[in-house]
Amino acid sequence: MSAVVFWIAGPLAVLGALGLLFFRKAVYAALSMAFTMINLAVLYASLAAMFLTFVQIIVYTGAIMMLFLFVMMLVGVDTPDSVVETLKGHKVAAWLAGAGMLGLIVFGIGGAMVGGPNVGLDDANALHGGNVQSLAALIFGRYVFAFELTSALLITAAVGAMVLGQHARTKPKPTQRELADERMREYAENGAHPGSLPNSGVLAQHNSIATPALLPDGSVSDASVSPTLAMRGVIVDAPALSRSTAAVFEQVSGPAAEEEDE
Repeated sequence: MSAVVFWIAGPLAVLGALGLLFFRKAVYAALSMAFTMINLAVLYASLAAMFLTFVQIIVYTGAIMMLFLFVMMLVGVDTPDSVVETLKGHKVAAWLAGAGMLGLIVFGIGGAMVGGPNVGLDDANALHGGNVQSLAALIFGRYVFAFELTSALLITAAVGAMVLGQHARTKPKPTQRELADERMREYAENGAHPGSLPNSGVLAQHNSIATPALLPDGSVSDASVSPTLAMRGVIVDAPALSRSTAAVFEQVSGPAAEEEDE
């Protein structure tokens, strides 16, 4: 029975792992990872490792994968990945670590295939009265040092992730006085406008960023509209629009004024 389950769940787990590698969308990659974890849980169940089965489903597939999806929803699924190398040599270290993990997997599978007969977990589970009891006896007995060392490694990894996630300032934050001095310096040296640019105009018949603002003399302020819109030629003719607005206003107010006079 375990052989049949292996040949069904094993290829499905491999397909999920390939989807994690080759899917370009982060959500599809995360769902592929969850699919692989579920198939691993099925494999654990076929080997009578019930503790690992429920841990795989509850902890990894249920909790950690939901955390991944929650983080994706926070940062946005369409957020582009940065290709800038912020840590020197981390790509080379990643390739070396990947090659080492691949070697461990290949040699581990090869050793299992050329080793002795598969005896299963029935005898090991019966030694201490069950799968959970036998696993606890090994973790907190024979392998307690390795278990505590793994805990220290996970804590160190969590602290390192928090440290790397911090965006510490390399320079003090400029004050308002310093920003104002910088703007005036740019104005004196390059002629840059020291203040904020004028806002786009808002007329009675049109409300758009393509509507330029009018200066006190009635001319159009080119700085109030985006240069991109100007290059596309989609800027609204503000003087003509203002004249049509004035004409409509006169038509509306004319009859009302005549009725009041009567």
